[in-house]
Amino acid sequence: MTAARPGPAFSVHDIPFSTYGSWFDLSPVVAEKTHADDLHLVSHQNGMHAVLRLMPLDPATGDRAATRVEATPGLLSWLGAAGRVDLAYQSPDTVRLRGEGLSLHLAAAAGTLTPFNGTYFFHDAAADAHVFTSYETGRRYRVTVLSGTVAAFGSQSLGAAERGLTIGSVGDGPWEIAVEEIDTARPRYVASAAFTKIVEAAQNAFTDFADTVAPWRSAATPAAELAAYVLWSATVHPASLVTRPAVLMSKHWMDKVWSWDHCFNALALAPGCPELAWDQYHLPFDHQDETGALPDSVTHSEVLRNFVKPPIHGWTLGHLRRRLTMPLGQDELAATYDRLERWTNFWLTARRAPGAALPHYQHGNDSGWDNATAFDPERVVVTADLAAFLALQMRELASLAQDLGRSDGAERWASAAEEIQTAMLDQLWREDRFVTQGVDSGETWSSASLLDLMPIVVGEHLPARISNVLAARIEAHLTPHGLATERPSSPHYLSDGYWRGPIWAPVTVLVEDGLRRAGHLRLADDISARFRTLCETHGFAENFDALTGTGLRDRAYTWTAAAYLLLAAAHVHRESH
Repeated sequence: MTAARPGPAFSVHDIPFSTYGSWFDLSPVVAEKTHADDLHLVSHQNGMHAVLRLMPLDPATGDRAATRVEATPGLLSWLGAAGRVDLAYQSPDTVRLRGEGLSLHLAAAAGTLTPFNGTYFFHDAAADAHVFTSYETGRRYRVTVLSGTVAAFGSQSLGAAERGLTIGSVGDGPWEIAVEEIDTARPRYVASAAFTKIVEAAQNAFTDFADTVAPWRSAATPAAELAAYVLWSATVHPASLVTRPAVLMSKHWMDKVWSWDHCFNALALAPGCPELAWDQYHLPFDHQDETGALPDSVTHSEVLRNFVKPPIHGWTLGHLRRRLTMPLGQDELAATYDRLERWTNFWLTARRAPGAALPHYQHGNDSGWDNATAFDPERVVVTADLAAFLALQMRELASLAQDLGRSDGAERWASAAEEIQTAMLDQLWREDRFVTQGVDSGETWSSASLLDLMPIVVGEHLPARISNVLAARIEAHLTPHGLATERPSSPHYLSDGYWRGPIWAPVTVLVEDGLRRAGHLRLADDISARFRTLCETHGFAENFDALTGTGLRDRAYTWTAAAYLLLAAAHVHRESH
């Protein structure tokens, strides 16, 4: 294998430095919207926890050294006038650090140790290593000095104390250490490769992933490599409640798998990493409950069930089956059919009032559009987007049943899809718009939320007169940067209002696909182009200010990176055919 390119440079203030499979990252982001002065080793086991603080020092004075931080997928560096400190992942649970001209202060992030929280620090004589053991993560962080000098402080201290070590050089030579995230114990660390080889291997691993996920990338898709890095670096190995390799939404504070976010990551990965894509699709289904409901979210040590997420999984599966580059056996298809059928029946039973034709949400959170203005009058509501998603899901169940030779199921689900779409149009369509209906009050209303227009996802199955009206109304949500989730002229529009204005990746993909399937190609192309330019200019934030394009909230969100890869790949394909 030839040496790989270093990969795209990025700011660790926006995107954490990590590697495929790891449960920790290096970042100044230590909590939601909280940036520290120094980079920290931040673990995502048992939640998001800053464990270790890393600070380069000027060895002549012992003071903090003035440095700048540079990062590429394989190498993180602190660069100063007197020297540098470099860090690279040797494996998902081990990083190697090497310094020359600068020392390193490595300390527990927690300043106080109690019987219930904080970080205990001691020297492990058996492994000849220094160990930080964290109450918050339930893991240990073992530091082995490979070369150089070490001065430890706070060893075995209780209560309030600084705990850690300072690593420096002997003479003019470099120093080097290894830091491992371990459980209780493991054999003494022995260096098996030179630091330069570790960097080269890390760079090659990322380049191989990027070549697999985005082989079509070129100067015309300038954000593709960074999008690939966001997905690659946010992937964790199975652990605890995470039953499969999982792409977290972020290795910042949005460090979970939510039960609709995962769909977009699966689609982006499908052509190049089909097994990983299949795992993304099924991970929430591994936690499906006895009613058929999917959890709201899954992470290392927590499964939340107080809300659900919208049933876009039939829409996803249809696209996924066309995109996957591996064959799916009959057993896999049958198991998937059963899971998707149970998820659909949840909506038809637990979320449909007696005698009602259409199911309902119990809160905006169930829709994924937590605080959209469509939910302002009431929260327990019947909405057209839910009916539209279920109609698509039923059609996919019919297709799956046909492929499995279950003709009765195919006919039943095809009929059910027509029934729920007819009920959606009869009950919720009002001349030129869809309305929302309160379950308790029976009253209806419309809003300036893009949520009201989401039935465009039905695409070619919508009557042309309705499709044309929705397309025109969708166009009114377009800003120079993309689709505002609340029409900017609305009195309820908020620039950083979550679902009350900002641009979101999943909505963009769903709307673009529905428009394209309905024949509104010019508008679909426009939406795709604006979103791709937005990501190329402002990165892969959780959402974006619709009027300025500025990235908002979590700045390293995988479904945003996945949406870019999906739209960019489709654009490249159209241009070449």
